[in-house]
Amino acid sequence: MNRIRPGALFLSFLLLLITPLHLRGEAVSSVRLTLEDAVRIGLEKSRTLEIARLDRAMADQKIRESWSDVLPHISVSSSYTRTLKPSVLLMPPNQIAPTGVLTTSSDNQARGSIDLRQTLFDQSAFAGIRAAGIVRNMSDEAYRGAEANVVTDIKLAYFDALISKEQLLLLEQSMARWEQSRKDTRAMFRQGVVADIDTLKAWLSVENLRPELMQAENRVASSMTRLKNVMGIPVDSSVALGSKLVVSGASYPTDIAEAYREAVEARPELRQLDYQVQAEGEKVNAARAEHFPLLSAFGKLESQTAFKDGTSPSNANWPTSSSVGLQLTMPLFTGFRISSKVEQAKIGQLQTRTRYEELKANIRAEVELRVLNVKESQKRTEVQSKTISVAERNYTISQLRFKEGIGSRLELTDAELQLNKAKTNYLQAVYDNLAATTQLEKALGRRVAR
Repeated sequence: MNRIRPGALFLSFLLLLITPLHLRGEAVSSVRLTLEDAVRIGLEKSRTLEIARLDRAMADQKIRESWSDVLPHISVSSSYTRTLKPSVLLMPPNQIAPTGVLTTSSDNQARGSIDLRQTLFDQSAFAGIRAAGIVRNMSDEAYRGAEANVVTDIKLAYFDALISKEQLLLLEQSMARWEQSRKDTRAMFRQGVVADIDTLKAWLSVENLRPELMQAENRVASSMTRLKNVMGIPVDSSVALGSKLVVSGASYPTDIAEAYREAVEARPELRQLDYQVQAEGEKVNAARAEHFPLLSAFGKLESQTAFKDGTSPSNANWPTSSSVGLQLTMPLFTGFRISSKVEQAKIGQLQTRTRYEELKANIRAEVELRVLNVKESQKRTEVQSKTISVAERNYTISQLRFKEGIGSRLELTDAELQLNKAKTNYLQAVYDNLAATTQLEKALGRRVAR
């Protein structure tokens, strides 16, 4: 009896929850998905990964097919012939054929045979088997690469949705502060502390934020749609974000040389090209093998009969014959076809090696860029986290000064802008750090945690 894994049960529960309401016929609240949940569901539902899985299954069948060249081939054949007009043999009249015409065919003829062929020596076939095994390894690396792409896309889409949500929250907080400021200004105007122009400015400050608020709401909806699409779930699924936009706590190499070594050992694209170089080498061997002889054994078992109408087939005579033998085929001259195929295979291998070296150079540049981006975003996050506390204190002081009548409207507006900018810059720095670490993880070729 198969046991259900806890992870699979949890995933099934989540998928049930995020099923659209019109498909389930019952009302549920939005399911809160953490980043890990989104990745887990995406890996299960991704159509890209399903194609990669089918490619691996195809590679398995290619291996089975390659073995067919060295396994026995057995075939059965049978035939039945009905004579409409008999065949005759013309000869001088004699006792057997007084008229000089001898009928040589029966009314009915039947034949059945079993043929067996077994390859004994075929270097090209064995090279094909080795190449098929290498192709299977290539498909495994291709699957890893597709998996890394899917995880990266899901994480970046999740972070986009998070920052859109946080940006909307910042605008709502700013709107609340301006609303409170407008109320305070109207009260101060009634007391004669501020002029009428200050109430107009306060009103404009609130209303000018409304279009930005609408745009932020649209960005949240758009980013959530993209996230659900990348995860491979219906876009009308009811989901909510369960993680926060915080700096990544994962550790990554800060030394570029060390990061490059890790990437060279783990990047699936590079490993795939390495396997392809090996496969191209087997193509060279297969082409060269055509110079060698092909040796195979064969055998045949055959039975046949012929009988006149009125005779039962079971009563007819069925003589049986059998034979075995060896067949040796040796190419002597093929019009330079074999030598041309060998050279073509060599050139293909050289091209793949060149692509391999080019990819290594590109990986070196990519890794350096990703490491630098992570370092820069970490430093920016540290700086902006300190700026927020200063900006909040500056806003509080400016607000008190304005209420007491010793501060100007312009001073309060500038403090609000500085506070909003400090929070926005910190939010962007955290997002950039998360995106940079995600892209660095992909550049390093780290395996997806299951």
